[in-house]
Amino acid sequence: MHTADSNIVLSSATQQLQLLRSRRISITELCEAHIRQIERLNPSLNVFADFNPDRVRAEASRMDASEKIRGPLYGLPVTVKSSIATAGFRCEIGSLLHRGNIPLEDSVVVARLRAAGALILGTTNCPEFLMAYETDNLLHGQTRNPWDIERTPGGSSGGESAAIAAGMSAAGLGSDSGGSVRVPAHFTGICSLKPTPGRIPGRGHLPPCVGPFSILGVIGPMARTMQDVSLLFHALCGQDAEDPASPPLDTRHPTLDDLRQNGIGYFESDELVPVTPETRAAVRAAAEALREAGFRVVPFRPHTLESLRQLWWKFFVQCGAMFYEPAIRGKREQLSPIFQEFLGIAESVQALSATKLLDAWAALDQLRAETLAAMREHPVLICPVASIPAFRHGERSWTVEGQTVNYLDAVRHTQWFNALAAPAAVVPVGKSPEGLPVGVQIIARPFHDETALGIAAIVDSAFGYSPPGVAE
Repeated sequence: MHTADSNIVLSSATQQLQLLRSRRISITELCEAHIRQIERLNPSLNVFADFNPDRVRAEASRMDASEKIRGPLYGLPVTVKSSIATAGFRCEIGSLLHRGNIPLEDSVVVARLRAAGALILGTTNCPEFLMAYETDNLLHGQTRNPWDIERTPGGSSGGESAAIAAGMSAAGLGSDSGGSVRVPAHFTGICSLKPTPGRIPGRGHLPPCVGPFSILGVIGPMARTMQDVSLLFHALCGQDAEDPASPPLDTRHPTLDDLRQNGIGYFESDELVPVTPETRAAVRAAAEALREAGFRVVPFRPHTLESLRQLWWKFFVQCGAMFYEPAIRGKREQLSPIFQEFLGIAESVQALSATKLLDAWAALDQLRAETLAAMREHPVLICPVASIPAFRHGERSWTVEGQTVNYLDAVRHTQWFNALAAPAAVVPVGKSPEGLPVGVQIIARPFHDETALGIAAIVDSAFGYSPPGVAE
């Protein structure tokens, strides 16, 4: 690859837009640089569910020639997770049961992405039905981490994170019901935001964000810098009048002084499941960077975390399996091993009765209120994203600080904040002994997404993205 290409595709989305606006590069030239990166790296990383270079070239040429008013993302090459309806592109949710599914209409957020002028390169791979922290399926196969192809980029937005980390996409959209934009960002060394449900419209996500998933599930922006994540958030947020979970809130633009009014609490683990020493160090480093920036940062951990995780488990794992049962009945032989694994986890416990489900729903409202009350003095939190960095394909347990840490426990740190319906950003901060990225999580109170974005941007400015060697 030409050095000039590498410099362009690994630059931030904001920098790429500046090049376009100053006419130092055309949309077609920027598009071609990304196509070359995709054609060089996708054979080994396998991030795409749908990519057609001729289609992308034709759209770039059309955009270059257009006289229309140019939106804030005009000409920016982006990707979309293949669970978010994108008209004309395969959106199969990684399942043989959805082979060949091409939506006729965009989801609300993709329609906004197009209206802002983004150039959609393609849709990215995900685990079947999104129910795993590893991206693999029988339809498109295994997606690999650009930092080490023997490891996963995470799930369920693993294709999206790998594409962005490797410079195959400037930015994009993932979705998150249990860490699915945050764990992949942590595993691949990029930034992301799980917004408050409804701040970025979820209508058009596959499957729909309904029932308990209207609390747990969101569509979220992913990029190499927090400035870029914020750019996408502001371009895409705003009420969807047909979505009952979407609030009529104006976007905020807090100043540094506004942000400093927030007390920040940090914790290195929940003291139930250990994390690696490098994870602890990353949390401490992020806390110290914010202290140096003039913030009040003290040790603090909400006492409700394990209760939140247990309720998340009921809704995500048990209710998730219940939601999928009608679609998969009589078709289990067509399901991928990674989704069969999820079903086995769900079926290993007693089924939820109507009474238990109702009790859990009521308990979630009470627990969210209790957690928010506990956060009154510390409305912003810093904590790990996971106990471990990116794991090898198929691994399901690890030894950390002399203890065995199992699969879902290793990523419990994200699950808490889906149950809380709170915005949570991820920023790369450190490295593991193997040279793998280690991110931290910055959480704010529900509907205070701009606070999480602003504080995460300060952490990002102190540390930030570095490209995997394969991308350069």
